[in-house]
Formats: sequence, C-alpha cells, structure tokens
Amino acid sequence: MYFVYVLQSITSKKYYIGQTDNLERRFQQHNSGYSKSTKSGVPWELVYHKEFESRSEAYQFEQKIKRMKSAKFIEELISVACQSRM
Repeated sequence: MYFVYVLQSITSKKYYIGQTDNLERRFQQHNSGYSKSTKSGVPWELVYHKEFESRSEAYQFEQKIKRMKSAKFIEELISVACQSRM
C-alpha cells in the first residue's frame, strides 16, 4: 500500500503534499524535523490521506495535486474526504 498525504503546518497554515509506503513513520519524520522541506513548519497535522495499490498511482495523484498549486483545491479535497467519512 502507498499513500498520498497532505500535512498542514499548525504554525504557518501552509500545506505539504507527499507520498509514502509508511504513513505513520513519514508523519513522525516530518514532525521531528528530519525533512529539510518541512522542518520550518513543525508541528504538522495530517489533514488528508488516500491509499493506493501501487507507488506509480500514488505518485501520479501526488503530482496532480502539486500541479494545481492551489490551497483552495487542497481545501476542497480535504472537505470532500471529510464529508465522505460521515
């Protein structure tokens, strides 16, 4: 299993999009300052994740989100995911 995830910095409110095969480990790495790209935004909150069968599917979806370059698109993605959980 592979995951595409969206983190939001609690301090700056910025988003970070990534993909991994171990969501829990990767989330801990981001919040420990392990990743240079997210070090300045600690602490992070996991606001969205989606599971995929293959790494290539996850990578394609991650790139789709990143190409949008839109906080509004990310917020709509999160909103739809939250509504489907209800």
